[in-house]
Amino acid sequence: MRMTFFAPRLNRIKHSPSNAATQKVRELRAQGRDIIGLTIGEPDFPTPDNVKRAVVEAMARNDTRYTTVDGTDEMKDAVRLKFKRENGLVYARDQVTVANGAKQIVFNAMMATVSQGDEVLVPAPYWVSYCDMALVADGTPISIECREDKGFKLTAEQLEAAITSRTKWLVLNSPGNPTGAAYSRAELTALAGVLLRHPQVWILTDDIYEHLLFEDREFATIAQVEPELYERTLTVNGVSKAYAMTGWRIGYAGGPKELIRNMAKLQSQSTSNPSSISQAAAIEALTGPQEYVHLRALEFEQRRNVVVPMLNAAPGLTCRMPEGAFYAFPNCSGVLGKKTPDGKKLVTEQDFALYLLDNGVAGIQGEAYGLSPYMRFSIATDLATLKEACGRIQRACAALV
Repeated sequence: MRMTFFAPRLNRIKHSPSNAATQKVRELRAQGRDIIGLTIGEPDFPTPDNVKRAVVEAMARNDTRYTTVDGTDEMKDAVRLKFKRENGLVYARDQVTVANGAKQIVFNAMMATVSQGDEVLVPAPYWVSYCDMALVADGTPISIECREDKGFKLTAEQLEAAITSRTKWLVLNSPGNPTGAAYSRAELTALAGVLLRHPQVWILTDDIYEHLLFEDREFATIAQVEPELYERTLTVNGVSKAYAMTGWRIGYAGGPKELIRNMAKLQSQSTSNPSSISQAAAIEALTGPQEYVHLRALEFEQRRNVVVPMLNAAPGLTCRMPEGAFYAFPNCSGVLGKKTPDGKKLVTEQDFALYLLDNGVAGIQGEAYGLSPYMRFSIATDLATLKEACGRIQRACAALV
């Protein structure tokens, strides 16, 4: 089929690098290769039993039909309760939307608001989909490099310099994928000070890793820190990461009523409502016992405390200690320019990623996240597997000359 058959917008975007890398791992394993996959951002814990029971009960009640396009009243009330309880944010039902994952929430927001010429500010490193979503909506993503020596975080000075009359959105993700960087209340206050001077800029804050913070850090979100930004902020979250419910596909957000209404309008002509039984599961997750959320965060912290020192012990790698989420993002500049045992020179981080793959470990190169030369490794797997993976990385790095 000729490419002219397809819409030009497809030429602006690429396949999700994280999904592509995970699929590659599956294919290599099917061929009998011993590959440890550290590519997918998915908790290895099971969905909690109380959540699974809620689904059985929902099916027994025959709650298996269409629901309101952007979520049932019960689901929206559970989201409202969560936002008030944990973030001090008060929303009415018509300020809440529910979709098939937080990813669809972000997509809906971009498609409902961004036009040709609009700029979307995206601090880098960033989650792989933010820029492509802006592109498919005819917008222009503006990547702002956030250096490692600044904690991979956007500064007020950088934000001020990046804003133009065409800026429509600022995207914030904290704790962030791929670095685990988490903005403090003071850092958000500084950014808010800039945003208050530029009323045309709206804020999309992706809080999906909210509960995965380490060392007793306090979580803060920008509409909570600066109430004057409440009417310009879409606060996005979901049940995937904190509750190990990636496959259930439930994301949610709170924001201005008109924005929420138009996002629902768009969703009505795309996917329609999220799964009825997944909503039942999410209601139980948000309103039921929360103790295990903290316990799982402690488990991820323990893994981080093992993985990061082991990566730093690999010759040529240096890794900053992430403050949250479940990723390690080591700098691999120290291995570039070296040669593998068979004489191949590692020129790019992609060369290094392929070399690690030959040595039985799959990660994702930092270029996919807008910053090089780095690698992202997911630590969302058991400790024994992580130790074996880090051992393989150490041996592979030590073999370089």
